[in-house]
Amino acid sequence: MDSPDNLLALADRCEAIGKPDRALDADIYEALGFTVRRKPRHLINRRTPAGGIYQQGALWKALGSVSANIDVAVGLLRQKAPGWSWSVQCVVGEDAAAFQALVAECSGNGTVGALALCAAMLRAFADRDSTTGRASPPPMQD
Repeated sequence: MDSPDNLLALADRCEAIGKPDRALDADIYEALGFTVRRKPRHLINRRTPAGGIYQQGALWKALGSVSANIDVAVGLLRQKAPGWSWSVQCVVGEDAAAFQALVAECSGNGTVGALALCAAMLRAFADRDSTTGRASPPPMQD
């Protein structure tokens, strides 16, 4: 798991970016402790966007579009912190809609629900890292 400062910087990127991004997906997976192999730059173009694979145990899997797909973001959160509570809501204004997420009492905002959830999740991990000195979810309640 990355340092709290790196996790917070990545959470800020999730909030600042206007749309999902495959390079951001790879950065999120790396920040959460996965070994990531990115697609070589000479293979990236408009028809084949950036991406890569990550290692889970002995298996290599395709990077999920965590910044675009709320199901992938929730799956990653449940995998890394199964005891954490979370929520996402859409806030509609006159000009545009935005999303707000809450993960383990840490908030995040984004133009897409998955980006908001990623920002909140990264802040929650940073908060746990800075308060406990290690990344661990809170104890599960009975």
